Amino acid sequence: MGDMRERWKKGLPNVNAWNRAWSGRKGKQMRKTLNNLKVTILCGFVTVLVLRGTIGGSNSFYSPTAQELQEQQQKTAEEEAIAMDTRRILEEKKREEEEEDPEPDPNVVYSLGPEIKDWDEQRALWLSQNPDMAKTAAGKDRFLLVTGSQPKPCDNPVGDHYLLKSIKNKIDYCRLHDIEIFYNVAHLDQEMAGYWSKLPLMRKLMLAHPEVEWIWWMDSDAMFTDMVFELPIKKYKDYNLVVHGYKEQIYNKKNWVGLNTGSFLLRNCQWSLDLLDAWAPMGPKGTVRVEAGKLLTQTLEGRPEFEADDQSALIYLLLTQNELWSNQVFLEESYYLHGYWVSIVERYEELMEKYHPGYGDHRWPFVTHFVGCKPCGSYGDYAVERCLNQMERAFNFADNQILDIYGFHHNSLESGKVMRARADTADPLELYSETTNLLQQQQQQQQQLSG
Repeated sequence: MGDMRERWKKGLPNVNAWNRAWSGRKGKQMRKTLNNLKVTILCGFVTVLVLRGTIGGSNSFYSPTAQELQEQQQKTAEEEAIAMDTRRILEEKKREEEEEDPEPDPNVVYSLGPEIKDWDEQRALWLSQNPDMAKTAAGKDRFLLVTGSQPKPCDNPVGDHYLLKSIKNKIDYCRLHDIEIFYNVAHLDQEMAGYWSKLPLMRKLMLAHPEVEWIWWMDSDAMFTDMVFELPIKKYKDYNLVVHGYKEQIYNKKNWVGLNTGSFLLRNCQWSLDLLDAWAPMGPKGTVRVEAGKLLTQTLEGRPEFEADDQSALIYLLLTQNELWSNQVFLEESYYLHGYWVSIVERYEELMEKYHPGYGDHRWPFVTHFVGCKPCGSYGDYAVERCLNQMERAFNFADNQILDIYGFHHNSLESGKVMRARADTADPLELYSETTNLLQQQQQQQQQLSG
């Protein structure tokens, strides 16, 4: 496996160091100039306001009382303090934006970290020394759901609102199913920004949490829409990667969307560390990612020309290094580990009339993923208004399943307002037992269907 990975790494495009450094510095210099101008203008504006408050209102024909002088001095002091704080914040922001990321050595193939070859042994020893950490209180394997968003505010302010709803949705599901959750808002590796940021994060979490058996990545624009459905984890006892995909589309048609990495499970083991090491070298931003994108476009059917993305790179590995990875990858298509929103959201009312939660498939989708929508950005493949409206419907569709426990539901899938679904009772525990039994029946039905 090591030889194969070395040959793969050597095949990556060689970076022209001068061009890469020049383009990076030029762009950063322009940003510096603009930021300096903005800071200068804003600081000048604040100073004028302070001076105006101090002397602009004086009147040579009026002699203020001692109390008025004291109030004026206090007001001036407050305004000066505000101005000083504003200048300090702006200067700190300016310094942060002026800090240059170190230029990577173009002769060194990117790595996620020191090579580890005995992780299974290290982890087994740690678990033997901490046996109470291996399982949850209910005796299940430990899961860690991982998601995140960019560290800065959304370009579209309403996007932050929908990120909040999305994380609320994930917290609700994890609370019901005894799953831990980790929300990331930091770039742990500046070279692996964008789609690729999940790889260094997942590696760090695997090594920091040996008690966790599965790391479950989910994009911020994906929501749980079946709050009852549980992963049929017994199906995956002989596999280390579970991803929504289709064998025919990947291995025969080489389709660049034959699988989706917006929601996938990765076992905490040596095989997974090796996969991340083989997966990551196409990810560093700049020339490497651009040239790797050209290779992926040449290899995969229907892929447009753009820089390398993690999804295409994974398909490339499965095609070109089949003997190393494919036998440990489970391509899940029996339920919606990833459900494309365009073909789902408009059917919610129909599903509510015919079915109930617990199926996870086309009858009641487990995950609705808003691929092509960019609620946090300023661009996307679909109109922003359409995306936000449909995300609202998806959230309310899922949230009804939570609110129902407490006797409420949304007025409609388009509305954030809620109404009472049933009257309060003097015997709430009896109602709780009925709700619990219903959930258990739905989960048992799901397990029977999944075999």
